[in-house]
Amino acid sequence: MQPIYLDYNATTPVNETVLKAMLPYFTTQYANAASLTHAAGISISKEIETCRATVAAILNAEPQEIYFTSGATECLNMALIGIYNQYKEKGNHIITCKTEHKAVLATCKYLSTQGAHITYLDVDFEGLIDLQQLQKALLPTTIAVCIMLANNETGVLQPITQIAAIAHAHNAILISDTTQAIGKMHVDVNELGIDVACITAHKLYGPKGVGALYLRRKNPRVSITPFTYGGAHERGLRSGTLNTTGIIGMAKACELATQNLWEYAIHTSKLRTMLEQQLQAQNLVTINGSTRYRLPNTSNLTFKNITANKFITKFPQLCVATGSACTSAVNEPSHVLTAMGLSTTLAQQSIRFSVGMPTTMENIITAVNSIKLKLTLTE
Repeated sequence: MQPIYLDYNATTPVNETVLKAMLPYFTTQYANAASLTHAAGISISKEIETCRATVAAILNAEPQEIYFTSGATECLNMALIGIYNQYKEKGNHIITCKTEHKAVLATCKYLSTQGAHITYLDVDFEGLIDLQQLQKALLPTTIAVCIMLANNETGVLQPITQIAAIAHAHNAILISDTTQAIGKMHVDVNELGIDVACITAHKLYGPKGVGALYLRRKNPRVSITPFTYGGAHERGLRSGTLNTTGIIGMAKACELATQNLWEYAIHTSKLRTMLEQQLQAQNLVTINGSTRYRLPNTSNLTFKNITANKFITKFPQLCVATGSACTSAVNEPSHVLTAMGLSTTLAQQSIRFSVGMPTTMENIITAVNSIKLKLTLTE
């Protein structure tokens, strides 16, 4: 049995069209976008601005609201640290959630050593925050609310529009980790009320090592302090030579994701439904998180009588995850699942399956049959 990749929330392959678009920028169109004293540099600079507009379009944002980075972790660090430093004279309170990605939680932990007051909201058994708890948590000193749109482990979607309304009523900025949602669902920062968002190309069939930070320019205008200092690239917020090839690839990936959005949703939800129904029919799993409000490609399942580590050993050909790729080396139960009320034992029996565009129905049937055969025999 050939390996079956079911870990598309961790990363995706680079689309061939994306790769083709990138190749000339490695070899023939290699000038530095900041070299504006000659035609080659000016040409690349113009290409970068075209890409900025393309990336902005996937969020229904303005090109001037997009800042290129190395990926989502950098975006979230830039946003949280930059907003805290910019507004700490006004207030030091930031509200977030216990099920956020470690890029948020670790940054908030750091900010707490710098004088920030951090409130961590609970979630219910479906992984959703309580809007009343959010309302009560807001203080006169609250400067930002940081709640992810789609959870990377469960796919659960938070009620961002309502969260935005509550935050804005208290003049707080809404930061939302949109990493997993981009390319899997329609994301319009204006409709949703998001003030700060992030994109990473490798989650949507683009290259690794490149991302984009969205900062709203009006109603409200969001300002942050510079994250790196040097040549004042990216309007002074993020100095350093731009990753031209990566930016070209990300823009093409965003363009394709926009074109293929509904096809993606239909394809992946069909596969996810087949996976869940077949395993539930054998009474092998329970589903973690809301089944009504979630991404179309993600399924977090607790298996009966087998730990996730033993599952991975038993099925080495199935490329699945026990949690976030960023924390897979840490042998601890998922902080997302324990926050949702699962015991340590059940959390350690849970697996994330995330399908993608290359996944076929044959892949799912083969995976399901292998699981059913080996786990049924074990019982």
